[in-house]
Amino acid sequence: MSVPKYDVLCIGNAIVDILSRTEDSFLIENGIIKGAMNLIDTERAELLYSRKGPAIEASGGSAGNTAAGIASLGGRSAYFGKVAADELGKIYTHDIRGQGVAFDTPPLLDGAPTARCMIFVTPDGERSMNTYLGACVELGIEDIESSKVSTAQVVYFEGYLWDPPRAKEAILLAAKIAHEHGREVAMTLSDPFCVDRYRDEFLDLMRSGVVDIVFANEAEVKSLYQTSSFETALEALRSDCKLAAVTRSEDGSIVLRGDETVEIKAIEIDALVDTTGAGDLYAAGFLFGYTNGYTLEESGNFGSLAAGIVIQQIGPRPMHNLKELAEQFGLIRAHPETC
Repeated sequence: MSVPKYDVLCIGNAIVDILSRTEDSFLIENGIIKGAMNLIDTERAELLYSRKGPAIEASGGSAGNTAAGIASLGGRSAYFGKVAADELGKIYTHDIRGQGVAFDTPPLLDGAPTARCMIFVTPDGERSMNTYLGACVELGIEDIESSKVSTAQVVYFEGYLWDPPRAKEAILLAAKIAHEHGREVAMTLSDPFCVDRYRDEFLDLMRSGVVDIVFANEAEVKSLYQTSSFETALEALRSDCKLAAVTRSEDGSIVLRGDETVEIKAIEIDALVDTTGAGDLYAAGFLFGYTNGYTLEESGNFGSLAAGIVIQQIGPRPMHNLKELAEQFGLIRAHPETC
């Protein structure tokens, strides 16, 4: 196996986030499911945009956030995602490259515009996402750069990619290339509603060995196994994949590998501002540690730090240099051992 050029290659929906603070009453009045990712069409996107208050625009997308987080920690990340050849597409490309991520997916020249997600943040910090996928749905096998896939230690993709049909083929091709070169494949379950839509397919990806590593939160893993018991869900997850990390908000996270169970504490925060990107940044921290030779506990601590930092700000991309913060927290070691 050749020396990897990238720690992690992330594949996802390239989306520009439009974040706005609102009250719970706004969600009720507009039929928005709180805490979920709601797929919307052009008409719905225009309606919600007209009703929102002041907003912040920022490059986002689940796997894109993870790629940016890895780069902020000093890791080597690459990204596949489809934008259009429009103004938002240019903004997205400039942002992700500016954060140190290798991004060379050709833009869509004709068709739908760049995707955007209207995120309504309620006073409790919960985010409710309303996503118009736009150009995202055109990500296909022609966008899979085998040279990047084969030289990334881990290929990571978001469960949301199971919504646009062409992306499924692209993911399966990337997984095939990765495994042929001795690499690993990771996925995030994305949200409980996404799990409800594709439960059987997600389980098959894990049980067939297409996916080696799974990231989820407590609600997602319970949904995956259709149980109200967290312990039952964990044991099922343990048997279905090589490695899993399950986040539990202020209760930290649990990492499973074979018979190993590692409990990770959440970091203390000053104030919960916005949970957008928390899971994405946890995955970024964990994968940075995992691909750079840190132990499972140390990798989980990177994840907790990255997630804990991002929920204290508006937006899913870290505003502070995560490598510097990791050094301050004593997480960086000069020569981590291979895990």
